[in-house]
Amino acid sequence: MELGTIISLVLYFVVMLGIGLYAYRKSTSDVSGYMLGGRSLSPSVAALSAGASDMSGWILMGLPGAMFVTGFSSTWIAIGLVIGAWLNYLLVAPRLRVYTELANDAITIPDYFANRFEDKGNALRIVSALVIIIFFTLYTSSGVVAGGKLFENSFGMSYESGLYITTGVVVLYTLFGGFLAVSLTDFVQGCIMFIALILVPAVTYSLLDNPLSSTLNAVNPQMLTWIGAGGAIGIISAMSWGLGYFGQPHIIVRFMSVRSVKDMPTARRIGMSWMIIAALGAVATGVFGAAYTHENGIVVKDPETIFLVLSELLFHPLIAGFLLAAILAAIMSTISSQLLVSSSSLTEDFYKIFINRNATDKELVLIGRISVAAVAILAIYLAYDRNSSILDLVSNAWAGFGAAFGPLVLLSLFWQRMNFAGALAGMVSGAVTVLVWIYAPIEIAGQSLSNHIYEIVPGFIVSSVAIVVVSLATSEPHERIQELFKKVQSNL
Repeated sequence: MELGTIISLVLYFVVMLGIGLYAYRKSTSDVSGYMLGGRSLSPSVAALSAGASDMSGWILMGLPGAMFVTGFSSTWIAIGLVIGAWLNYLLVAPRLRVYTELANDAITIPDYFANRFEDKGNALRIVSALVIIIFFTLYTSSGVVAGGKLFENSFGMSYESGLYITTGVVVLYTLFGGFLAVSLTDFVQGCIMFIALILVPAVTYSLLDNPLSSTLNAVNPQMLTWIGAGGAIGIISAMSWGLGYFGQPHIIVRFMSVRSVKDMPTARRIGMSWMIIAALGAVATGVFGAAYTHENGIVVKDPETIFLVLSELLFHPLIAGFLLAAILAAIMSTISSQLLVSSSSLTEDFYKIFINRNATDKELVLIGRISVAAVAILAIYLAYDRNSSILDLVSNAWAGFGAAFGPLVLLSLFWQRMNFAGALAGMVSGAVTVLVWIYAPIEIAGQSLSNHIYEIVPGFIVSSVAIVVVSLATSEPHERIQELFKKVQSNL
C-alpha cells in the first residue's frame, strides 16, 4: 500500500477515536446522555448523522455494484429511498420528537411503544426489542462484511483481519462515547462520503473516451433500459425500499435526539440535500464505472468493489486513502448506530425491566457498553461467510424493520384509535410475513417469493391491515392515551 494512503487512513482513525474520547468526557455519565445525547443535537448534526447511519456500506458498495451489473433499472431503488426519506422527515420526525418526550421521556423505540400504548405487561417492549436485536444482527453483519471486503481488496489483508479492524475501531468509540460519539462521528463521516460521491463519478466520467450510451450498449444493451427483467413488479419492488424508512430504529432515533421540534425543517433540508446528491453519486459511480472498466479492459471480479477499483486506479495515493476512508465512514457510521440501538434495547428493555429495575445510571451505562461488545462479536461471527452479499443482507434487515415497525410508527403518530392489541398484531404479523417470504420453501414458477416481489411489500400491507382490523375489533384506548395524543398534536 502506498504511504499516502496509509497516512490518510491513520488520520481518519485518529479523528474517529478522538471524537469518541471527547464524547466520553462530555455526555456518558447518565443513561439518557449515553443513549440519546441528552436530546441536544443541532439540526445539521442530526441530519447528517441520520444520513450517514442510513447510507451504510451499501451506498458506496452495494448500490454501485447493482448499477454496475444491471444499469439504469437499479436506479428505482435510489428513487424510492429518496421519496421515503423525504416522507419520513415530513411525517415521522416532528411527531416522534414531541411524542417520545411527552410519553415519559422514552429514549428507545420499544420504550416509546410501551409508553404510547400503556404496555403494562411489557409484551410490546419485549417483542420490539427482539425484532431489533434479530434484524440488527443481520444488518450489522452486512457492514462488517463490507469492511472485510474493503481490507481484503484494497490493503492485501485477509478478509478476517478486515472484520476485526473495522469492528474494533467502531466498538471503541461507540462503547466509550455513546450516542454523542456516534452522532458526531456520523457528521464527519457524512461530510467525507458527500465529497467522495461527487469526486469519484465526476473524475470517472471525465476519463471516458466514448459516449456513455454507446459504451453501455457494448457492455450490455439491457443496461440502458429503465425497466429490468421484473417489469412493473420489479419497479415496485425497487421503489418499495422507501417504505422501510418509517421503521428503521437507527434512523428515527435521530429525530428523537434533535434539541427542538422547531429545528426539524432545517434538519429536513440539510438531510434531503445530502441524500439526493449521495444517491446520485452512487448511481453514477456504478454506471460510469461499468463504462470505464469496459473501455480499458479492466476485469472487476466483485461488482460491489467498483468504488474501490476506481479509487485506486484514478487517484493519487493520498486522495485514494481519503476515498477509502469514505467507505470506512459509510460502514462504520451504520455499524455504530446499529450497535448503540441494539445495546439500548438490551439495556433499557431487558436488563432494566427484568433484571434490575432499580439499576443506577452508572450501572445501565456499563451494561450498555457490555451489550455493544456482545452484539459486535455476534456480527463478526455471522460475517465469517465471506460470500455474503452486502445488498442482500441489508435488504433482508431493511424489510424486517420496515414491515414490523413502519406501519406501527406511522399509525401510532396519526391514528388516535390505535390500541395495544393492534400494535402487537401489526408488529408480529409484519415481521413473520417478511421471514416467511424470505425463508419459506415456497416457489412460484420455479422462483422463490422474494424473487417475485420484495418482501417489504407484503409485510407492510399485512402489518397495516392487522393494526387497523385488530384495533377496531378491540376496545378503544384508555382516556389517558387519548389525552396524550391530543397533547402531542397541540405541541406540534
